Amino acid sequence: MVAARYQTAFQLYPYERVPDQDAPRPSRFPVVIVGGGPVGMGLALDLGKKGVGCLVLDDHDGVGMGSRAICFSKRTLEICDRLGCGEPMVEKGVVWNLGRVYRDTEEIYSFNLLPEEGHKRPAFINLQQPYFEQFIVEEIRRQQDLGAPIEIRGQNQLTALTQNEDYTLLDVDTPDGPYQIEADYLVACDGASSPMREMLGLGFEGRVFEDNFLIADIKMKADFPVERRFWFDPPFNRGETALMHKQPDNVWRLDFQLGWDIDRKAELDPDKVASRVSAMIGENVEFEPVWSSIYTFRCCTMKEYRHGRIFFAGDSAHQVSPFGARGCNGGIQDIDNLGWKLAAVIQGHAPDALLDSYHTERKHGALENIKNSSRSADFLTPRNPAHALFRDAVLDLVTDFDFARPLVNSGRLSVPCTYDLSPLNSDDGMPDGPACTRPGSPLPDAPLENGYLLDRLNTGAFSILALNCNLPKQLEVAEQALDCFTLQNVTGHLAERYLGEAQSAVLLIRPDQHVAGRWPSFDPKVIEAAMYTACGRT
Repeated sequence: MVAARYQTAFQLYPYERVPDQDAPRPSRFPVVIVGGGPVGMGLALDLGKKGVGCLVLDDHDGVGMGSRAICFSKRTLEICDRLGCGEPMVEKGVVWNLGRVYRDTEEIYSFNLLPEEGHKRPAFINLQQPYFEQFIVEEIRRQQDLGAPIEIRGQNQLTALTQNEDYTLLDVDTPDGPYQIEADYLVACDGASSPMREMLGLGFEGRVFEDNFLIADIKMKADFPVERRFWFDPPFNRGETALMHKQPDNVWRLDFQLGWDIDRKAELDPDKVASRVSAMIGENVEFEPVWSSIYTFRCCTMKEYRHGRIFFAGDSAHQVSPFGARGCNGGIQDIDNLGWKLAAVIQGHAPDALLDSYHTERKHGALENIKNSSRSADFLTPRNPAHALFRDAVLDLVTDFDFARPLVNSGRLSVPCTYDLSPLNSDDGMPDGPACTRPGSPLPDAPLENGYLLDRLNTGAFSILALNCNLPKQLEVAEQALDCFTLQNVTGHLAERYLGEAQSAVLLIRPDQHVAGRWPSFDPKVIEAAMYTACGRT
């Protein structure tokens, strides 16, 4: 029997008995994804749009209660645009770019996360995770109606697995009893406590931070500004920190640092939570409690993200502190990286070796997130007197000296990862070109006469971007048909981000909108070699 681990907010995929439960032998699936959160569902949507059959197993029948992840970055929204579900997220979400930092009651620092113009999407939106997941599942349903080979099975719990040379045998439990299936490839998106990780006897490398934080989601109508507000040592939480964010539906996220040695039950008492909230927002401000939780965190990663035909993504592979919104955003970048590689191998366009680059690139991304997240945590919760002295000195200096402002670390917010050392990159043919479009970089957006660049390049396949030079609409390169997008008379943000001082440029774009290579002009032999490299071929 499948036990419920949490209460659901939306029932999106209720349990249904399937023919596989009565089959004489296990059915085989190209990809099985364990875990139906935003990472697992995002991967299923990406694979399904590419025509790759996939099955999602989730031990619940919908999205869990509570806001949980709420800050979704510009890069995540761009990925969701490619998947077809970005627009409703932005329409529902609360858009913000500005953050403010306070010490006691004095503002000491503010920052704009999107200081440059010419991007379709904002730096961040705030959107409760249940809505984020719901929009992905709704797009999966639309794609299913169009024939995408995606299946979701709710209240189907993986209980055991057996690895074989060319597939993995899965034991699955349901309300009607157990059955078995087989997977050519298996992806663990089953969260921080990952049962799959335990089944394989795999662990984490990293550390636990000794602190506790209270999340209190409340509903209120208030004229507080729509921005990220962070406090050091506020009068309503002396000696600790606090954070305020607005979410949709007049819900606000309040976050209070509590310290390490606490009585969790007492801190979650509704009266005590209400007292903390009133002290923060004002005694006369009416509010309605929505959800509260206490969390601790750790910054850690698995040693390897690939184990034969099994892959780990999202929190099952790596975990970070919540400061900087690098958890779910990092997980979405995981599946953005893995999806096209699985599709390329399964459909015969690339060798199995391409899948090794998933670990190489995303372990790099995870270590980058862990480094920034750990530094934020050390600033917020100093580990020793030296760290505390440094933090207090920075806060003393920041109001009068500009050089100290970048040292204030209330959470280095999520930015996309550049795969500088990826084996899929070709040598940079424009070493003096703009740094933001060097090989390995995610494509920066830019306005066009009609729309935005990333919307033109959201094919989910390899493509070529040609600036100020002529190419046909399609080219046959390394046995694949590549769409070519040619733009003439390039100026403004597009020239700044893609040309620099160069007169023209040609870029090979990966399916995940990262740059595989760039050159000042078109050379078919160079492009072909770069294509082989980007597909993991020699």
